[in-house]
Amino acid sequence: MSEIQLSAKDGGRFMAYHAAPKSGSGPGLVLIQEIFGVNKVMRDLADHFCAKGYHTVCPDLFWRQQPGVQLTDKSEGEWNQAFGYLKGFDEAKGIEDLTATLEHLRKMPGASGKVGSVGYCLGGRLAYLMAARSASDANVGYYPIGIDNNLDEATSIKKPLLLHIAEEDQFCPKDAQQKIIEALSKLAPVTLHRYPGVNHAFAREGGANYDDNCAMLANNRTAEFLKTNLG
Repeated sequence: MSEIQLSAKDGGRFMAYHAAPKSGSGPGLVLIQEIFGVNKVMRDLADHFCAKGYHTVCPDLFWRQQPGVQLTDKSEGEWNQAFGYLKGFDEAKGIEDLTATLEHLRKMPGASGKVGSVGYCLGGRLAYLMAARSASDANVGYYPIGIDNNLDEATSIKKPLLLHIAEEDQFCPKDAQQKIIEALSKLAPVTLHRYPGVNHAFAREGGANYDDNCAMLANNRTAEFLKTNLG
């Protein structure tokens, strides 16, 4: 497990956390952060996917605002900081950075050449956009926010996409969920799962909304999806 430096398309360098499988070989996985940065939650997730055999890289997407953001969800002050970074986030540049990460993973020694993405919250939205805008081989979004504003891009999705939707998500109201389901359920590459009775971040261990049963179900579905589509 180490920090690596990646090159941005528009110049500059940004940090990413890299967790390599013990075998040294395997598919690549771009892990996409929540609004709290590349913190312990994301690093632990990277280590988890690494243990499953994936070269996992989690890039710092807030580096243009403040490099090295590592917040928790445990205080109002940190939530306010996180929402500040979200407000200042340049989504188009973020997709560029994720695409650069994906391209780096394809060429990484020991990588199979297949690369997918898994994102949470903000990262769930970006995983959806990676499915629409990049050459990623498979993408997974947990409780994505705001994708109802980008449903016009859905027809660009050609590779498998899996979305986990929290039925009581405070950041994705039920009318938005309905729009998402109506637009995406018709598309062959897309698989949707809706989890009743749970709120946003139901899979964030230690979080206020964590639900063990739904988290386990979603994570098992993700593991099977990635195994099927990335090998």
